[in-house]
Amino acid sequence: MKTRGIAPALGLAVLAAFALSACEQSGLAHRSLAPIPSETVALMEQAGTTKEAPMLIRAYKKEAELEIWKMRSDGHYVHLKTFPMCRWSGQLGPKRRQGDRQVPEGFYAIGPAQMNPNSSYYLSFNVGYPNALDRALGHTGGDIMVHGACSSAGCFSMTDKQIAEIYAIARSSLGGGQRAIQMQSFPFKMTAENLAKHRLDPNIDFWKQLKEGSDHFEVTLQEPQVAFCNRRYVFNAAGAANLDPEAACPPLKQDPEVAQAVAEKSAKDQAKIAQLAQSGVKPVRIVYQDGGQHPAFASRVPEVSRPETIVPPTEITLDEKPNRGAGSAVANLAVKSPVVTLAGAKAVDESRQTRVVAMAPMRSDHRDMSALAASDPSPTNSPKKLARSNRDASAGDIPTPPASIGVRKSAAAHSSKSF
Repeated sequence: MKTRGIAPALGLAVLAAFALSACEQSGLAHRSLAPIPSETVALMEQAGTTKEAPMLIRAYKKEAELEIWKMRSDGHYVHLKTFPMCRWSGQLGPKRRQGDRQVPEGFYAIGPAQMNPNSSYYLSFNVGYPNALDRALGHTGGDIMVHGACSSAGCFSMTDKQIAEIYAIARSSLGGGQRAIQMQSFPFKMTAENLAKHRLDPNIDFWKQLKEGSDHFEVTLQEPQVAFCNRRYVFNAAGAANLDPEAACPPLKQDPEVAQAVAEKSAKDQAKIAQLAQSGVKPVRIVYQDGGQHPAFASRVPEVSRPETIVPPTEITLDEKPNRGAGSAVANLAVKSPVVTLAGAKAVDESRQTRVVAMAPMRSDHRDMSALAASDPSPTNSPKKLARSNRDASAGDIPTPPASIGVRKSAAAHSSKSF
């Protein structure tokens, strides 16, 4: 596995030097040396993995969850914990420009240099946005973090207690020799139900690419190799490392067994989406005032940034028939703010010009070992088995996303500016 390319001793030396340097800069970096909680270490043992084993992160905006996966000795990943997300900002859809408050969607990588023990947001690490394909698509912005403080302007925001544990797990994996931690960021769980409901969303072509990568992971339980060509993602293709994101894709070779398994899963999911659409599941557009949070934090409003924006999102039903239903969709919109009104009207207008695209999701089969604690939303645990462009730039250019694993240095301290 490529994740074991750096000797454990070298990985530990790199992280130790980085932590020492940060400690010399301020008194905050001791937070980064906190051990992994003993309960989590016990979970690792039950799941057949170790502290030093490689890890992988999966994040879902709509569900406001961040999953931690760890590699077992057989090279396959097992789900370890799900952390409820305290805050994310923006709307469903990828990040495209500086200051849009969007949490990125795509496949990213987190190397040792992106770990920030000196963060003003308790602790943080840079997810690696923009990757090479983001840059090829003209997407701007940067310094997108997973951090504490429950405050988001385009980041994945956790509580201080949560980020301390996540950081410790990541530090141990990188110290154990993992080159970079893959982070998979999705708008929602890639289920047939979600994709059937969002089949008219202007981001659907982009989300189909993310689902393909998700399917590769679900089928193999191994980290998908990510590359890009023709302004889109390519997964598990032999010799894909040197592909140009803006050039046409050459003939690509994949492991035949994996390719067949992914194709079978995709076909099954597409059939389920078509069945749901025929049975009356309506296409929708979900509009947030400014992102959301996990329901576990509903009683902890004072801890959350911009609590006035944490209201249930507006779900707008779209009409699949062109030139019909626009007026009723606007009329049925429960107007909560000018932001929601404008976004709703834009979604309706987009639905009149967007053709229906059948897409395939994947099912989630997690079996959590424990439920979310109501008093302290730290994670659920579970070893498990495993179109088009808008006319408007703000909701606009539907991305054909990224998958680069480029490592970027994190900022010395994560500031409160818009990203």
